This record gives sequence, C-alpha cells and structure tokens, in this order.
Amino acid sequence: MAGNGLGGLLDMLTRSGLADRTQSWVGTGENQPVSGAQIAEALPDDTLQKAAAEAGVSPQEAADEIARSLPQAVDRLTPDGSLPEGGSLEGIIRRQQL
Repeated sequence: MAGNGLGGLLDMLTRSGLADRTQSWVGTGENQPVSGAQIAEALPDDTLQKAAAEAGVSPQEAADEIARSLPQAVDRLTPDGSLPEGGSLEGIIRRQQL
C-alpha cells in the first residue's frame, strides 16, 4: 500500500463494495461505519499481515482497529469534502499523529 496515497486506499475499499462508506467519510455528512471483516476483505492479505506485525496484534485485531479509526481519520483528512493531493498514506497518517 505504500505510495498509493489516501486515494489508492479509498479506491481499494470502493472496489470491495464500500463506495457508500468511503464517500461518507470524504463528504461532509455523517461517517458510516465499516467492520473489521469488511476491512480484512478489502485489503490485500500482505498489507494486513504487515500492519498486524508492526502493531504486534493479530490480523483480525489490526482490521478491527483500522475499521474503528479509518472513518474518522479520512474525515479529518478531507475537511472540505475532497482528497488531499499526493503523499503516501503512511505520510498522511504520520502528519495526523503529530
């Protein structure tokens, strides 16, 4: 997922049938929830395995945490209802944590 940016992640989720969810996060209305199972299905296995290993948790726990935090993170990253230009997802997340 490195280098794909926020748009790449949202495209991946959209292709997995979560278009309504991702649009709610980017838009200015209420954020629709997503489940850990939906995240696990949408992300490539190696991406989820890497995230889990880096966090020291199981892949399911990683998917659950991503499902809890991603809607709010995307919402904060898109205050005007549009995606920021460029930058990797990791870089965007790091900036949000500072």
